[in-house]
This record gives sequence, structure tokens and C-alpha cells, in this order.
Amino acid sequence: MAELSRCAWAGTDPQMQAYHDEEWGVPERDPRALWEKLMLDGFQAGLAWITVLRKRDAFRAAFKGFDPDKVAKFEERDIQRLLGDAGIIRSRAKIESTITGAKIFCEMRDSGEDFTDFCWSFTDGKILRGDGVTIPAKTDLSEQVSKELKSRSFKFVGPTIVYAWMQAVGIVNDHAVDCFRRDQV
Repeated sequence: MAELSRCAWAGTDPQMQAYHDEEWGVPERDPRALWEKLMLDGFQAGLAWITVLRKRDAFRAAFKGFDPDKVAKFEERDIQRLLGDAGIIRSRAKIESTITGAKIFCEMRDSGEDFTDFCWSFTDGKILRGDGVTIPAKTDLSEQVSKELKSRSFKFVGPTIVYAWMQAVGIVNDHAVDCFRRDQV
């Protein structure tokens, strides 16, 4: 059986390959899932994605399934619980950012603004397709999205993190030109 051609970043780690093959770049339209992925990309700041990926199940348990309504109610005792959870990345700033992000998500929703519509509005709901050869760390669009997220008080949403998130949720298809997933998503 011939070996599948994947994006180079997927490497040889089975978990990274499964993430690449099944999730990365697949257009996400569920508002809760879009928010969860944005929060997880924030936890990645300064770290390798495999670190977050290996801890994702623990993150989901610690953050109540990334249910924004539940996370928005977290208090100091919850922060202390999370800081003591070796299964996740124990950064107070990132934990507090996620709680704040949940509150912002709920405020947007409660004021009639759908998070999915917000996320996809920057491309008019269309998937952008990279050239499959060069993958930028950030783009003018990720800078624009980052600026808008920051204006709403989201944290850990710099243009590089935002671009990685846009790739992960399929707003941008940056699969390599020879990757088997490029034309599938």
C-alpha cells in the first residue's frame, strides 16, 4: 500500500497524522467548536501544537466540554483547580483568557451575534485556498481578525495564533499542493 502524501508538519506522530487527516482544515461551522479551537490555539502560544493535542481530552474535561455557559461562570476556586491540573497547560493568564473568552462568546450570542457568522464574515462564508507551496505565519486577514477579536477583549489572539486557528477550522485551506487532503476539504 502506498504511503499517503501529507503536509510536512503532520510528521510521523500517529496523533498528529490523525489530526491532520480528520480535522485540520475541515470547515467548522459549529459556534461552540469554533470557540473551543480558538481557545486551544491560545493555549498553544509559545508551545508546539502536539503539546495541546496530547492534552486536549484533559482540557475538555477541565473546561466542562468547553461549554461557554459553564466556563463563563468559573471563579477563583475553578482557576485554582485548573492551576493544579497536571493534565492541562497551567498558565493563569491562558486560563483567565479562556474564562473571559467564554463570557465574550455568551455576550455576543445573547446580543444576537452568532459566533459562526462572526468568524466566517471575514471571508463572506467562503473558504480561502492557499497556494499549497508557501504557508505564511500570518496574513493581512489574520491581522484584521486578530484586531477585531482584541477589540472585543479576547486575549491570546495575535495574528499568528489567529492564522493557525483559521487553518485549523477550515477558513483557510493551506494543505500542501501534494497533500491528499487538499482537494478533499
